[in-house]
Amino acid sequence: MTQHTASRYAARLNAFKIGAKEYWPGKNAVTTTDLLARAATAGLTAADLNYPDHFVDDTPTALTKALQDNDMALNGMAMRYYTDPGYKLGAFTHPDAAVRRAAIDETRRGLDVLAQMGGNLMTLWMGQDGFDYSFQMDYARAWDATLEAMAVVADHNPDIDIALEYKPNEPRAFALMPDAATTLLALREIDRPNTGVTLDFAHVLYADEMPAFAAALVARHARILGVHLNDGYGKWDNGLMVGAVHPIQTVELLVELERVGYGGAIYFDTFPDHSGLDPVAEARTNIEVVERLRAIAARLVGHSDLRAAIARQDAPTAMRLVQAAMLG
Repeated sequence: MTQHTASRYAARLNAFKIGAKEYWPGKNAVTTTDLLARAATAGLTAADLNYPDHFVDDTPTALTKALQDNDMALNGMAMRYYTDPGYKLGAFTHPDAAVRRAAIDETRRGLDVLAQMGGNLMTLWMGQDGFDYSFQMDYARAWDATLEAMAVVADHNPDIDIALEYKPNEPRAFALMPDAATTLLALREIDRPNTGVTLDFAHVLYADEMPAFAAALVARHARILGVHLNDGYGKWDNGLMVGAVHPIQTVELLVELERVGYGGAIYFDTFPDHSGLDPVAEARTNIEVVERLRAIAARLVGHSDLRAAIARQDAPTAMRLVQAAMLG
């Protein structure tokens, strides 16, 4: 990773609905094509599409053309079961086998659309697959059902990578896969070569993990297939701008990503909606900040004095070197 390496940047498309009436005066319905065009004005060069949400008013062909017209690459797609009230008790963990099968079938359709559009990364965030009460879930049965479903999904098209994005909770009080270790355990049991992990910075903080350590573990035992950058206070999925709270931890993560050879897109999973921010200005800020932090990380990757300090766990020296690189 060097200062001049070209990067693909994507962002949460639904954020670009903010201020829709002012941005598209007189327009009755804002489509995914509209969101892509607005996102492109922020300098974003890639996009993730939600299935089936982003395909309600736009066909795969139309969205492929929209991506091309805006010089954006398709980074991948993400399944969005939680938007369907039928999956409130879970998608892959639902007690009704017919509902579980429906979730698998919907995922297969998403994979087929992704393949049709030339993509090869599907992200699964199973936010609804969890529990809220003691004695609510048969844990072993839910674990088995989830792994069986994910194996079927992975086998549907071996040319498409399936990335699991973990998060401790929300909307359920407890997620079935809340952290790096549990997710890696699941991947070990699934045992499919086209599986891996999407690391979301705020989710990792929320799981009481150090982002660079989580990345090192995932790279050791599986593959890092996606990286969502944002920030937060570690108590909730705040979705703040990159580096707003944890700039040093962000730099350390970027250093670790370089060390393990991550070459995928950086996706800004942020929520300008919470403060009513201009989504274009927010995305531009994220790009600018990440470019600066990546330049710092590039100087630290091969820094011999820093490596020596880390080798002897000399935190004062390490902090002086990192702060000097960041603050001058």
